[in-house]
Amino acid sequence: MKERVCVVGLGYIGLPTAAVLAARGMTVHGVEVNPTVVESINSGKAHFAEPDLDMLVQAGTQTGRLTAHPEPAPADVFIICVPTPLNAEHSPDMSYVHQATDAICPHIREGNLVILESTSPPGTTDWIAGRVAERTGLRPPAVMFGHAPERVLPGRILHEVVDNDRIVGGIDDQSTERMAEFYGTFARGTIHRTNARTAETTKLVENAYRDVNIAFANELSRLTESLDLDVWDVIEMANRHPRVNILSPGPGVGGHCIPVDPWFLVSADPSNTSLIQQARHINLEKPEWVIGRVAQLADRFKTPRIACLGLSYKPDVEDLRESASIEVIEGLRRRVDGEVMVVEPNLPHHPDYELVDLETALRRADIVVFLVAHTPFKRIPIAMLEQRVVVDTCGILRRRIAP
Repeated sequence: MKERVCVVGLGYIGLPTAAVLAARGMTVHGVEVNPTVVESINSGKAHFAEPDLDMLVQAGTQTGRLTAHPEPAPADVFIICVPTPLNAEHSPDMSYVHQATDAICPHIREGNLVILESTSPPGTTDWIAGRVAERTGLRPPAVMFGHAPERVLPGRILHEVVDNDRIVGGIDDQSTERMAEFYGTFARGTIHRTNARTAETTKLVENAYRDVNIAFANELSRLTESLDLDVWDVIEMANRHPRVNILSPGPGVGGHCIPVDPWFLVSADPSNTSLIQQARHINLEKPEWVIGRVAQLADRFKTPRIACLGLSYKPDVEDLRESASIEVIEGLRRRVDGEVMVVEPNLPHHPDYELVDLETALRRADIVVFLVAHTPFKRIPIAMLEQRVVVDTCGILRRRIAP
């Protein structure tokens, strides 16, 4: 008999997961508080762009295996996929997890499995188990609990939900084995068993590691600028060493994971995360450094026209979450007495910016600022950049594709 699954939160992780489960023959009751999103999903459409997701959502709704609702319902497996953002002081905001836990409590029965997929501080799964016990009287092993961190990239989510290795960590051995059994029904990657706190911490460590390494590259970009060197030359030469692999600098660090997850570790133990904290500050300061550099160059012109190429947080996606490019653009609009043009080929429009097509922006610009290495930008003929001041924050001139 196929599982009945209740997925709480139908965002960038929850909806693709729900669609994949429905495609595997499970009955999926999706929960989403936004009525517009509920309506969109039930009409067979995803509410954000992701390759092949519309097709899978439509298939799930047409077969009746995938439905969206404002409230949870009884199920065999509950998966919590709600946001875990940061508060103003960089501490985790766990209110959505708390609300989701309370919402499923009336529907939990003996034998159920409750999975937390939302990125969370160590100990959150234990908190959920305690909260469920408090509200329902059901304690492990009557109900099983665990954490399975999501590890997917926008643009490849459907592929990676199925093919990536998965870490599953229960609050006890029975929970871990039940999770491994469940994920084994649809995940082709290797399933690695551990405990809940290790699983929670592992996801945070993965992104803190990347953040620290990007911070090193971003610090190099500032150092080489002061030494009148090309950072890309320095990195290319250094990476010829067999045990060196320096990442690429950028205008900052964006996305839904890397700028956020390190703070969860800092919040858990501020005294033993000094390197992680310093890396965060370096990456947070990078957009302001880019703004200052461009503003200084803009002083050469009476009324400078600046073309900012890229708005999303990474190449070739429409995802703007925590985008450093937006911070740079906003800073230039405040500091430069001129025109700031925004080019984003992956978006048809934006509520705050009048998007300009690439050819128009290049033709009119005095200064061209590469913020995101979108593929169309790699095809820009060098002749179109002549007689313009170019600021390349993402190394796009090193990744050019013949037009």
